[in-house]
Amino acid sequence: MRATAYVHINQHRIRRNHREGTREPVITVKRGRANHYGHEVVIHDRDGNEAARVVYRPDAPLRCGARVWIETANPVAVT
Repeated sequence: MRATAYVHINQHRIRRNHREGTREPVITVKRGRANHYGHEVVIHDRDGNEAARVVYRPDAPLRCGARVWIETANPVAVT
């Protein structure tokens, strides 16, 4: 069984990128002892299909101003 993956958003790096005009990755995927960094993370279902995508786009934020968001075509439950 694979270790659980945790997707972490580094808010400090988002602020620093905005302040300094840099483009360092702000999304971290932690699995076990390994850390992987990126600007975009695709989450797949058990069949290998894309279930969701975590996106960092500082140069093209959403209309609300968000620079990081999750996109999915799947149903979403809010509790």
